[in-house]
Amino acid sequence: MSAEAKALAPSPTPVPGRLSTPVLLAYALATLGMWMAMLTPVILTLAVRVEQLDPAHKEARLSLILGAGAVVGLVSNPVFGRLSDRTTSRFGMRRPWLLGSVVVGLGGLTVIGTAGSVVGVLVGWCIVQCAFNVMLAAMLALLPDHVAPRRRGLVSGILGMCQALAAVGGTALANLTSPASTLSFVAPGLVALAAVIWLVSILPDRRLDPAERPPWSLSELARSFWVNPARYPDFGWAWLSRFMILLAVSCVLNYQVYYLKDEIGLNTDDANRMVGIGVGVQTLLVMIGSNLFGWLSDRMGRRKIFVVVSALIASVGLLVLATGRSVPLFLFAMALVGLGQGVYFAVDMALVTEVLPDSRGGAAKDLGVINIATVLPQSIAPAIAPVFLALGTGQNYTALFLAGTAFAVAAGLTIWPIRGVR
Repeated sequence: MSAEAKALAPSPTPVPGRLSTPVLLAYALATLGMWMAMLTPVILTLAVRVEQLDPAHKEARLSLILGAGAVVGLVSNPVFGRLSDRTTSRFGMRRPWLLGSVVVGLGGLTVIGTAGSVVGVLVGWCIVQCAFNVMLAAMLALLPDHVAPRRRGLVSGILGMCQALAAVGGTALANLTSPASTLSFVAPGLVALAAVIWLVSILPDRRLDPAERPPWSLSELARSFWVNPARYPDFGWAWLSRFMILLAVSCVLNYQVYYLKDEIGLNTDDANRMVGIGVGVQTLLVMIGSNLFGWLSDRMGRRKIFVVVSALIASVGLLVLATGRSVPLFLFAMALVGLGQGVYFAVDMALVTEVLPDSRGGAAKDLGVINIATVLPQSIAPAIAPVFLALGTGQNYTALFLAGTAFAVAAGLTIWPIRGVR
């Protein structure tokens, strides 16, 4: 066999082990860039842009845009995760999807940044959600592809820290470039593009032999959205818990700008700055929680107790937010939510990879189903939030955040029945 033929031949399926330092760093930075591109609009810039375009109906328009984007992400994540698991490209299983999705996502952010109407923002956000959910499916599949179970708590902690840093970095970048300016949308996408290019250039990606490619049919496509919880109950409980914690966090994340302005009484500039400060406080606690407790979870060989306690900590933060009406209490609540969120996502992702029905042949597909639990709350929260906000007179943020408190408690309770993980 020629040297060229050997280079293009499918590589043996690597045994998950320990990522080299350069690859781990590139993986972390690509995760950071991806979440900057996805979270910055959700936390700040979309709300400001929508208020610019239609101030009289800002809550309803924002809910419509977030909900529609979430539906698109809900469909694209598991479907393209399944396609990633079947990819026999000579460039690998994950690399083509990583690079293609970030380019399309940057295009969607550009559409939002240049749109002059709510409809344009809606179209752009749907493109962004589709593209970056494709990227998310491929990124998460790298964890079971390359990392041994005994090290996944540590690596998940690093990735969780990057998600938190992305919220801070994206919000700071948006404030530096003026929220809702074209650059405030495009700049995070450029960061993601640069990081992904580095990752795909050094990633020792799996190459799938065509003979080992999973089957593909309409029924297989339908199964991209489903894992039988009766057959795989641990997976079902993990899915439900993640759904509940994301529903709780979405109750805060999507409406904090309007809460600070309408409930606490800050002006637009102060509210934007306070969101940045709140995200900074939250991120500091996420970093501490994700790294310390991700490592501790690996050392102790235990996952469930960390996830349960972290969800309860987040619920206390939401309760403080529901009952407090001041900037200091807002920051204290964000700190508690950040600590709970950091521990939860670091340890929960490690737990999830240990209950996948098919961790080698269908990791991206199964993680795509898990990501439905990540994306679906982004659609449901904007749909149910107006119901809670409409209770009583004015905008009832107390009711909305109390609902979030209940969802966070449920996230902790639903992790306990899992049997296959300690």
